[in-house]
Amino acid sequence: MLEEVERWLATRSWSVTDRPLHKILAAKQRTGQSVSVVLPALDEEETVGAIVAAVRRDLMLRDVPLVDEIVVVDSGSTDRTSEVAAAAGARVVHRDDILPRLRAVPGKGEVLWRSLLVTGGDIVCFVDADLRDFSSDFVTGIVGPLLTEPDVDLVKAMYDRPLAGAAGQGGRVTELMARPLLNMHWPQLAGFVQPLGGEYAARRSLLEQLPFPVGYGVELGMLVDALHLVGLDALAQVDVGVRKHRHQDGQALGRMAAAIYRTAQLRLARGHLVRPRLTQFERGEDGFEPRTHSVDTEERPPMVEIAEYARRQVA
Repeated sequence: MLEEVERWLATRSWSVTDRPLHKILAAKQRTGQSVSVVLPALDEEETVGAIVAAVRRDLMLRDVPLVDEIVVVDSGSTDRTSEVAAAAGARVVHRDDILPRLRAVPGKGEVLWRSLLVTGGDIVCFVDADLRDFSSDFVTGIVGPLLTEPDVDLVKAMYDRPLAGAAGQGGRVTELMARPLLNMHWPQLAGFVQPLGGEYAARRSLLEQLPFPVGYGVELGMLVDALHLVGLDALAQVDVGVRKHRHQDGQALGRMAAAIYRTAQLRLARGHLVRPRLTQFERGEDGFEPRTHSVDTEERPPMVEIAEYARRQVA
């Protein structure tokens, strides 16, 4: 490991217990910064309500005014995600209603990018909507350093990810794809425990300058681009405990890995993609049958380049 990374681990890796809530609240009052929590959601009616309720109960009451708004961006759910989120107290916005002049494409990164247009916080905190046994420590942990450390611009959560009852076995795409890529090509980022984790917070002033891969590559792309834009010492991570969520099957993970590799490849060379498609196999009546999927090849530009966003900033 690079000496720079060892130093970073000692100075930019914290625990949620390092910043008690009263110190975070005092820093928020002192700096006057506002905080938005965003949940990208697609068919998450079973979990989204409990997450919204926990944030509102723990962090939005008069005596604990840490979070100023919580927004669920629904990317086309066919279940009751929107109704459940609204009933729990979130403001629900549908992806297709944001920036309608640009046709929305499927993907998590697309939702996160569009969320910048419908939130107002100086700090934007992203939380996946499929978390179970959610604790508001996820929010306080990653927002805290942005309120107390003026030279930190982006904070990722780190945690254990149990799989089928076994500790530390989750995050298969991280271990098989993202971690090798980062160690080989961006070794300064080798210290991140959960580089693909969906829980992170950043200053709006940084997010609006970053391109957003529209799909699963958004987390890796954001880390790499932030490293080049603001440097390693502006990035940090906080241990928030254990993350429990719905795990995807092997083929879905393969598609995720392909999108992440594509994101890395573009940043390595900005070159031509020879074949942005992935073929997988499923057993059918006549043996193994190929299923070919396109790999996300689109990215959204930095939000500061969008005219509607610029007009909103002026207003």
